[in-house]
Amino acid sequence: MAEPDTVLTEPPVSVAVPVPAPAGPEPGPRRPDHVAIIMDGNGRWAAGRRLPRVAGHRAGAQAVRRCIRAAIENNVRWLTLYAFSSENWRRPADEVTDLTALLRHYLRSEIAELHREGVRVRVIGEHERFGPEIRAELEAAERLTAANTRLTLIVALSYGARAEILQAARRIVAAAQAGTVQPDALDEAGFARYLSTDGIPDPDLVIRTSGECRLSNFLLWQSAYAELVFLDVLWPDFEAHHLAGAIDVFTRRERRYGARPG
Repeated sequence: MAEPDTVLTEPPVSVAVPVPAPAGPEPGPRRPDHVAIIMDGNGRWAAGRRLPRVAGHRAGAQAVRRCIRAAIENNVRWLTLYAFSSENWRRPADEVTDLTALLRHYLRSEIAELHREGVRVRVIGEHERFGPEIRAELEAAERLTAANTRLTLIVALSYGARAEILQAARRIVAAAQAGTVQPDALDEAGFARYLSTDGIPDPDLVIRTSGECRLSNFLLWQSAYAELVFLDVLWPDFEAHHLAGAIDVFTRRERRYGARPG
């Protein structure tokens, strides 16, 4: 009689089956990391109240405070404010004097508070056109706040985008003549390193107040793919809800960067 087959068995092996984690909430729409604002309408705000233009600029400085606080509350990491354009030097001398005096006052009264709030201050533009006193104040503000990370506030002073791009081109020519740059190897990222915004991400959202619908020589290179929102509110009347509303508009737009929609 044949022997029955012997069946060999091994101890059961325990296999850990991963259990998927509970599904969390769906990620919300992407919010802007960098918001840039053309602060327009101070003069019309003052004229509508039969006040001197400097009153509009002072009220605009109050709006800057509200805007910075709102940016922090909305988790904006970079905020660029167009505070003084290169074309503003063409304004009447008394208005330029008022603007520079207001800038000096703002630097002396606000920088310590911005530092306490963790705000880093950076300045772009031809600020060497201001007097030595203001230049020293600007440099001191940058040094004091250099290590802060809660929000980076970029202040565009005596800034013009065309002049910035032209200056970048001149620097590249000088570098090519010195043999430190090969023009044929230069790409867009390499060109951007010669702009005053080197190290700063391009704006996701550009806001202009006062109802005007143009960029007015502001961040022309950097805003190539920014979402633009034009608000029918004068800058001195700008409140936190205006920033929140512009950000809401941003979240509802589909950013394709030239690609076809999915």
